[in-house]
Amino acid sequence: MGIRTGAQYIDGLKSRQPEIWLEGRKVTDIVNEPVLRQPILEIAKLYDMQHDPDQQEKITHVCEETGERVSNAFLVPRKLEDVMARRSLFEAYANATYGLMGRTPDFLNVVVTGMASNSWFLDKYNPEWSVNIQNYYRYIRDNDLFLTHAIINPQNDRSKTSHEQKDTFTHLGAVEETPDGLLVRGAKMLATLAPITDEVIVYSFPGFKPGDERYALAFALPIDTPGLRIICREPMQDGKRSLFDHPLASRFEEMDALLVFNDVLVPWDRVFIHNNVEAANLLYPKTGIAQQPAHQSGVRGLAKLSFAVDVACRLADSIGVDVYLNVQNDLGELIQSVETIRALLRVSEYECEVTPSGEYMPAAAPLETIRGLLPTFYPRAIEVIQIIGAGGLLMSPSGYDFENPELREDMDRYYVGREGVSSIDRVRIFKLAWDLSGEAFGQRALQYERYYTGDPIRKRAIFYNNHKRKNAFPLVDQALHEADRAREAAKAIHSEKEEGIADADTVMQ
Repeated sequence: MGIRTGAQYIDGLKSRQPEIWLEGRKVTDIVNEPVLRQPILEIAKLYDMQHDPDQQEKITHVCEETGERVSNAFLVPRKLEDVMARRSLFEAYANATYGLMGRTPDFLNVVVTGMASNSWFLDKYNPEWSVNIQNYYRYIRDNDLFLTHAIINPQNDRSKTSHEQKDTFTHLGAVEETPDGLLVRGAKMLATLAPITDEVIVYSFPGFKPGDERYALAFALPIDTPGLRIICREPMQDGKRSLFDHPLASRFEEMDALLVFNDVLVPWDRVFIHNNVEAANLLYPKTGIAQQPAHQSGVRGLAKLSFAVDVACRLADSIGVDVYLNVQNDLGELIQSVETIRALLRVSEYECEVTPSGEYMPAAAPLETIRGLLPTFYPRAIEVIQIIGAGGLLMSPSGYDFENPELREDMDRYYVGREGVSSIDRVRIFKLAWDLSGEAFGQRALQYERYYTGDPIRKRAIFYNNHKRKNAFPLVDQALHEADRAREAAKAIHSEKEEGIADADTVMQ
C-alpha cells in the first residue's frame, strides 16, 4: 500500500474498537470523542503531507524492495544524504506541530527501523526474534502504521525491582508460554497518543537484574488486541474550548495512557525478546534505538524550543518591554539556547558514526548533549514567558468578549498593546503564551520535556561515565609532561648560568 492519506488513517481508527477508558467512561466512538477529535485531525494532516507535491519528495522515498513510496522514517541511512532525508521528515512533522507532539508517527517508525536493521543482535539469542522484527518492520512500513510504545513500569515501589514487587504482575510480565503465543499480564506506561494509534510496541530500558526474567520482554500488538485496556490520564482540555482562547491546547493535546494487559496473548511471530535479561539489557546499545530516535527528538526539541522563544519575543514586543536591558538579556539568552541546539544537531549529522553494517548514525555525544540541555533550556524559556507576561497572562478576556458590542470599546481601550498592536492581536499573543506556559496543557509540555528521556541527573551521570571510559584525558598528561620538560630545561639553564659565574670567578682570581 505504501503511504497513507489522512482519510485512510481515520478510516483505520473507525475500523477498530480498542478498550479505552477516559474519565471513568468507556470511549466507543474514537473519531468523534471531543478530547481526541482535534488531535486525530492534526495527525491526519501529517499523513496528508506525504501526498503534498511540495513535501512528498522531501519526506518520502520509493522503497527499493516494494517499489511503493514510503515514509523516510523507514529509510535505513547508508550515507549522509539518507540522514538528511530523515531530518527533512522530522522537521516537517515537528514544524507542523510546533514540536508540541512528541510521538508523531515518525518517532517509533524510526525505532522499529533501527531494531530491524540491527536484527543481527537478536540472532545469537533466538533467530526467530530476528526474523520477527524484520517482518514487523516490513508490515508497518508497507501499511504506513502509527505506533505508540509503553516502556516504563508503573511508579509503585521504585526501591524494588520488578520481581520484588508485592504483586508479581504489577509490572508487565510473562505468565506462560502457549502453543499460540506468550500470555502476558501487568501494566506499562507512558503510552502517548495510544487511543489514536494503530499498534503498540513494548520494550524496556536497560536495568534488568537476575530474577527479572519474566519481565524481560519486547513485542508488538494491534491496539485493539483483546485484553488490552487503555486507561487515559485526566485530559488537559475537554475538546470544547474555542481555538481563539486555547490555540494550542485545543489542537495538540497529546493523550497519555496506562496500558493494562489482562492475560493478553502475544502471537509468537510478534515476540522480539522473551525471558532473557541479557538481551533486554543490550537492546538499546546494540540496535541504536536510543541514538537514531534521538535525532528525531533533537529536531523536534529544536522546533519546540524555537517556538517557545518566538512566543517570548513576540510577547515582549507586543507590550513594548523589550526596550529594557534585562528583558533583552533574557531574550538573548533564549535565542542563544536555540542556536546551541541547532549547532549540536548539525555536528551530530556531519560527524555521523558508521556501524560495522554500514548504517549511518548521527553522532551520539552531541545528541546526548541535546538531551542534557533541553530539560534546562525549555523550562527556562517557559519561565521567561511567565516573567515577561506577568499579571497580564492572568487577565485575558475571552473571545466572546470581543464579539459583544457593549464591551468592544473597553476591549479596544484597555487591552491594546504598544503602538501598532491592536487589542485583539495583543490578547491573542497573550493567550498563546498562557496556553504554552500556564495552562495544564503547557505544564504537561514542560514536564514532558524535563523527563523526556528519563531522569536528567541520571542521564548526565551515564554520559560522564561513558566519557570517562572512552577517554584517558591525554591533554592533562601532555600538560604535566610539558611542565616537567620545562622545569628540566629551566634547571639546565640555571646550571649553565651557575657554571658560567664560577668560570668567571676563576678567571678573575
